Amino acid sequence: MANTFTFAHEPLTRAVEAIVVAGGSDAREARLVAGNLVNANLTGHDSHGVGMIPRYVESLLEGGLSPNRHALMKFDGGALITLDGQAGYGQVIGLEATDTAIGRARQYGVCVMALGNSHHLCRIGQWAEQAVDAGLVSLSFTNVISRSIVAPFGGTDARFGTNPVTIGIPLSGQPPFILDMATSGVAQGKVRVAYNKGEKLPAGLLIDDQGRPTTDPRFGVLDPFGALTTFGLHKGYGLAVVCELLGGALTGGGTWHTDDRSKKRVLNGMLSIVFDPQRLGTAAGFAQEAAEFVSWVKKSPPAEGMDRVRIAGDPERETKARRLAEGIAVDETSWNDILAAGVKLGLERATIQRIADGN
Repeated sequence: MANTFTFAHEPLTRAVEAIVVAGGSDAREARLVAGNLVNANLTGHDSHGVGMIPRYVESLLEGGLSPNRHALMKFDGGALITLDGQAGYGQVIGLEATDTAIGRARQYGVCVMALGNSHHLCRIGQWAEQAVDAGLVSLSFTNVISRSIVAPFGGTDARFGTNPVTIGIPLSGQPPFILDMATSGVAQGKVRVAYNKGEKLPAGLLIDDQGRPTTDPRFGVLDPFGALTTFGLHKGYGLAVVCELLGGALTGGGTWHTDDRSKKRVLNGMLSIVFDPQRLGTAAGFAQEAAEFVSWVKKSPPAEGMDRVRIAGDPERETKARRLAEGIAVDETSWNDILAAGVKLGLERATIQRIADGN
């Protein structure tokens, strides 16, 4: 097991901000990127947290990530809009695109938003949370243009990305339902985290470069690469294809269909449907039925090893409360990679460390 460092979220955020600024971003962009990554750690999604910084820096240096870009309107059809992310930081593009979709949904009752060519949108659940905070339902289908890492059901090599499906539903008088899931059995970033920690993966999540089942995470991060498997066999595979067709082909961002593994950039396309549940004429019934159903489900006696039944979004909220109080643990390998990324942009390791330590 690798050693870990524990950081309070505020100084860790400032340290990441410093790295992003060194890469050419303005203060607002650096604040949004750092806050988004640290929030992913806080909610328990370390795969999408500060450990992404080395990949971002590599993408920045190769020219696949462009600082200080904004979501560009390519088509405006009122309730139907198409945006281009201009390969900008997804933390900025995702925020701006979702803001635009929220505005249109408030105006028209619904918005169908096609977003293409954004750099890594990070945890898609954050954009669902943004929509439900505005009282709106959000459904998103996202594809990934980067090295293919997931095998199709029945296949033996990687053909597409982890392609998440994300749904946010506001619930009256209680926290919202936030389903944010990769269509692979595990997020690729979790494989990277397991490798950095020297841990094995559970069985059934990964195949090696010969298409054989393995628990060794190196086949997910080192050449010769293996591939992740989809969740639920053919079911997750079906949803992954939906994400390519809607999040990739339909948005104009493109799909993955190449063997080129050389580029470090991670581009996302996302099709989002955002609508106002209050405009359907069923608001009172929705509030009552949703509350009664969630209460009914949560009253199920917990299985062995479980303390209670939860709905999607509960684990993130619980983890965030705990990590706000106890700090964020970052394994030694990941932290050293983050420090090295800062050095590539002209910062000193000691400076980044000092900021992260709160000094």
